[in-house]
Amino acid sequence: MTAPESGPPPSFGASAEGTPTVLVLDADPLPRLGRLTGRARIEHADESTLAERLPYADVLLVWDFTSHAVRAAWPGEGPRPRWVHTASAGVDHLMCPELAASDTVVTNARGVFDQPIAEYVAALVLAMAKDLPRTWDLQRERTWRHRESERVSGTRACVVGAGPIGRAIVSTLEALGITAALVGRTPRAGVHGPEDLDRLLARADWVIAAAPLTEQTHGMFDARRFGVMQPSARFVNIGRGQLVVEDALAEALSKRWIAGAALDVFEHEPLTADSPLWQVPNLIVSPHMSGDTVGWREELGTQFVEMYERWEAGKPLPNVVDKQRGYVPGH
Repeated sequence: MTAPESGPPPSFGASAEGTPTVLVLDADPLPRLGRLTGRARIEHADESTLAERLPYADVLLVWDFTSHAVRAAWPGEGPRPRWVHTASAGVDHLMCPELAASDTVVTNARGVFDQPIAEYVAALVLAMAKDLPRTWDLQRERTWRHRESERVSGTRACVVGAGPIGRAIVSTLEALGITAALVGRTPRAGVHGPEDLDRLLARADWVIAAAPLTEQTHGMFDARRFGVMQPSARFVNIGRGQLVVEDALAEALSKRWIAGAALDVFEHEPLTADSPLWQVPNLIVSPHMSGDTVGWREELGTQFVEMYERWEAGKPLPNVVDKQRGYVPGH
């Protein structure tokens, strides 16, 4: 890789001949990349240094997947990493026209979060059906109030997003006796297309948003969509915050157009203390944690190392993102 005339000193990225430079966009704690010792030169950057260091890197590991620094720092023409890997399922935080138009390969952490998120969704469904938030409130008040709860077996779910996470959610909900319909970008065996979405929403007891963020999905859950749902329906978003028009959801809950909701992702994160969403009735708020189980960072680091070993050996990489669509195709 030829270095540009300006930027970091020539010592950055200099290593034994043939040893690639891996640049890590840091987040705390740092990834464990000890297995790459002697096989890669590991360098680090933050948002303030990423732009000057990017042209000197062969590989970029976006460990800080909450950052949007890659969009602003991507060099466009000239030297740039040959491969970018993000330690997340979504790639909207790093995609920009220059990166999309380049020959750089982009991969994601597909496979790490699927089952943990599916379990989290199942927990939310059960918590709402069994009225657990109210039980905890009454316990703190030392109030004994008997109520009846709902069965989930025999109910219907509409899961929007037909990727690995959406499929894991369907499988987990079906284990609870819930009939789950999956909606994706294109109809195929076992997957409904967008033209079926409103019909499925109108009959669903549970609506789960698990879609990637694209031009087509941005704001897809708006006032009209919440109006289509049954008054008894509950809505869960574990996809991307921008899938939902938050004011419309707040209104739907306040006016009881739908019975409840749970948000694990938000348009702006972290959710500020003065956000009105904290006070919306029948809304469960969690801090973007649905996929984060004990040991998840180690699993992400191991996944990257294994992918690096394939890249080093010249083998095809898994989890290659279609940069125009914004997700890994073929599922």
